[in-house]
Amino acid sequence: MLVGLTGGIASGKSQACHYFAELGIPIVDADIVARQVVEPGQPALAKITDYFGPEILLDDGSLNRRLLRQLIFNDQQKKHWLNQLLHPLIREQMLLQLKQARGPYKILVAPLLFENHLDKLTDRSLLIDVPVALQVQRTTARDGVDAQQAQQIIDAQMSRDDKRAAADDIIDNNQGLDELKQKVLAQHRIYLELAKSHDS
Repeated sequence: MLVGLTGGIASGKSQACHYFAELGIPIVDADIVARQVVEPGQPALAKITDYFGPEILLDDGSLNRRLLRQLIFNDQQKKHWLNQLLHPLIREQMLLQLKQARGPYKILVAPLLFENHLDKLTDRSLLIDVPVALQVQRTTARDGVDAQQAQQIIDAQMSRDDKRAAADDIIDNNQGLDELKQKVLAQHRIYLELAKSHDS
């Protein structure tokens, strides 16, 4: 059984994943896979360098992500080209890692689970959810951006209401870490039961 885990920026996805991992659940993270496919020596990085020019690389030969983000942020054509290159590679690598993972059930973590239709690959979708005001507060504290920038990032993502409507399961993460851990544990027990009936 495969669970897709998602949530907006600063919702606590990473912390929730950490608790699931502590419970022995294998996790494949789309963001980590996205970094792996553009590591030095990977064919995708060579293509990106050809397209954007050598200044897209840092001194150590790795991808300058910040510059790349700036270049594609307001340029739909470049963004489209990059997505066409990377999305199939990321998907292929994710599926491979999921296939190799062993556990009572598996988790695919993807910030854009619904936007990129990755929920079609999963049996259940789990949303880690917080109110927008809390997202803004946490994002400004964590990423050193101002409230307006934080709000822009949130506005660029699928709306909270749409995510809540699309998700099979929701963990409200508006309290503390202990509370989140307990909710993850409760959800884990539900998934263990579902996984049994899923496999039989």
